[in-house]
Amino acid sequence: MNDLEKKKFPIGQFKAPASISDEELEQHIRVIKNFPGRLKNLIEDFSDEQLDTQYRERGWTVRQLVNHLADSHANSFIRFKLALTEDNPTIKPYDEARWAELQDSTGISVKPAMRMLKGTHQRWYFLLKTLTNRQFERTFHHPEYDKDHNLRYYLALYVWHCNHHFAHIENLKRDQCW
Repeated sequence: MNDLEKKKFPIGQFKAPASISDEELEQHIRVIKNFPGRLKNLIEDFSDEQLDTQYRERGWTVRQLVNHLADSHANSFIRFKLALTEDNPTIKPYDEARWAELQDSTGISVKPAMRMLKGTHQRWYFLLKTLTNRQFERTFHHPEYDKDHNLRYYLALYVWHCNHHFAHIENLKRDQCW
């Protein structure tokens, strides 16, 4: 893996697990519960200049990453609810890169995004704790990949997503000696 790939994927690319045990599922649910607090602790002392620093060349700024996390996780939570209330619904993809270029991702404090993350994750965690194994097998269809994903798999993907972007910011903070 070259240096650019390490900066793009500091924890590696997502690898779909062959299976996810109940114990691993509980670990994933804890990540969802704790992620907003971990992220807050990581960035709470960042200045605007630090928030506007790219985590890698031609990458998003920390501000864009935080806003992306709020957007992405809100979409994911809604996809969970769609899968739980409809029979294999087709979800609506969106252009994450273009969303990250909008003014609400580049020109505003990260506080609203952090409040969104906190609220979304509180609700998501509560919902996840109520689900049965059978409900975790419910699916939605992703039209970009022409695949059905069950909620057990999708939760693993979003745990990776949390850790992936957290590592971007954590590595930048370390590299810049902030």
